[in-house]
Amino acid sequence: MLDLSILFAFAFCAGMVDAVVGGGGLIQIPALINAFPNAPVATLFGTNKLASVCGTAVAARTYIGRVQLPWRLVLPAAASAFAMSFLGAAAVSLVPQSWLRPVVLVLVVTMAFYIFHKKDFGTLRQAQHFGSRELILSVLIGGGIGFYDGLFGPGTGSFLIFLFVRYFAFDFLQASAAAKFVNIATNLAALLFFIPSGHVLYTVALPMIVFNMLGSFTGTWLALKRGAGFVRVLFLCLLVLLILKLGYDMATT
Repeated sequence: MLDLSILFAFAFCAGMVDAVVGGGGLIQIPALINAFPNAPVATLFGTNKLASVCGTAVAARTYIGRVQLPWRLVLPAAASAFAMSFLGAAAVSLVPQSWLRPVVLVLVVTMAFYIFHKKDFGTLRQAQHFGSRELILSVLIGGGIGFYDGLFGPGTGSFLIFLFVRYFAFDFLQASAAAKFVNIATNLAALLFFIPSGHVLYTVALPMIVFNMLGSFTGTWLALKRGAGFVRVLFLCLLVLLILKLGYDMATT
């Protein structure tokens, strides 16, 4: 069993990484599982969501004043993600998780390969035009990622960042900031299920919130100080971690 002080250290690290490139759940959920091996999985997920949504809110608030975001794209994407995450959660019992892992693994490997070989991808912000086509695309991206987050989850932030860079010509820093607002929407939607169902360990979640928020503040400061190039490198590292995790899950189930 993981000592609680170590769990809180993991919460800090999760908040820091999540603030920059997403993927904090890859750190925080395994830590919770090790700390509470006999707790229901839904309870651990609910505890993780409550801690992470607070950290994500801190990052989003910090980014607002420092990163220019096209709200006419970000807000519809967040609203669509919120709505579709409910449908994703409702469909969990209909789609075997074992079917999703190979598909997601292929997508993540392709994404990592693309970014690694396209050296300027997301490091320079290009001229941006946001018309009706981009608005519709933002709703589709938000809805698709929201549904995926409710259905499966791993790599949600990574997919958002990649799609924002690829289709809206964001740089990595701008994409990371935009992804925070969509992640807040999907996390809140999940908590509307977890909290009324009693799937939150509040005695653990409350101190985790503090450490996650401190980590988030630190990660946001690093991202703003170091810029899009730093975020790109950390993003690639996170993709490698996600590939290893998905591969391990496939090999052991």
